[in-house]
Amino acid sequence: MNELAQLTQTLRDYIGLAHKKDISAVVETLSKRMPNVKNDVTLGDDCAVISDNEGFLLFAAEGFLESFLTTQPWFAGYCGVMVNVSDIYAMGGRPIAVVDTIWSNGQANANPVLDGLLSASNVYQVPIVGGHSNMRNDHLQLSVAILGRANKLLSSFAAKAGQKLLVAVDLRGRFHEPYAWWDASTNSPAQRLREDLELLPQLAESELCEAAKDISMAGTIGTILMLLECSRLGGVIDVSAIPRPENVSLERWLTCFPSYGFVLSVDEKNANDVIARFTQRDIACAVVGKTDDSKRLRLTDNQNEELFWDLNNSPLMGCGKFRGESYA
Repeated sequence: MNELAQLTQTLRDYIGLAHKKDISAVVETLSKRMPNVKNDVTLGDDCAVISDNEGFLLFAAEGFLESFLTTQPWFAGYCGVMVNVSDIYAMGGRPIAVVDTIWSNGQANANPVLDGLLSASNVYQVPIVGGHSNMRNDHLQLSVAILGRANKLLSSFAAKAGQKLLVAVDLRGRFHEPYAWWDASTNSPAQRLREDLELLPQLAESELCEAAKDISMAGTIGTILMLLECSRLGGVIDVSAIPRPENVSLERWLTCFPSYGFVLSVDEKNANDVIARFTQRDIACAVVGKTDDSKRLRLTDNQNEELFWDLNNSPLMGCGKFRGESYA
């Protein structure tokens, strides 16, 4: 087995991708029983979207594993705001406010989580305006929800065949050892972080891009697969073209969660302009592949090519079924 084949199998078996596959059961249940409420973006995108007279309201939420909360309570709280903020910007929006739900065994156990929430709230200038608490639970639990607004949308459902696939990621960070979290946020200037995120709505409003997704725990390849599934597309990715830090193995990098990382599908005529906007802010950005109408994602290293996923036969999140299309 060549190196690319081994990497492909490792990424296909990655637990972060398995968590995304679990979404399919939720989508299936909701598609059958949910009231007919207007939602401008179907299930599977980074945020729910409801249009109003002045644009779009964006809603998102995140929950956190107990093991993360108990071992990294401050960072878990920080991430509660950070990852929600990223979801809003990934769809071309700007955050308005967050609410949190925290349960703990006593106030002392809740305090580090609350400190992390407040730190990120200050960094990203997004107020915590309410929520729910229970200090008499037997263990830590946390979920955080966010409200935002967009003038023009970036969406996982808006990619088209023949576009360039770009990865933009902030390499000015470090691993939050021993975990697969690339932290380019907690030690960075707050104003710079906010201005870096502002690139996403600016791309939407300037009509240089319509399709994007933030890199999640599914990793870079898994996130690209999620975007392609939503847009009924396939594509090919050159794994050697993906920006990554020096002295970090490709396998570790492709299975990590970066605090600032986005995949974008862009018309070829706009690709250089999009790359330049990120580059001007010292954010690594490069063309890593191209979309097509095959519904098959392939990986290449310029010597070999491997099939990573065939959406014709195996949906990931099940978004096609929810939108009335069959994978058969």
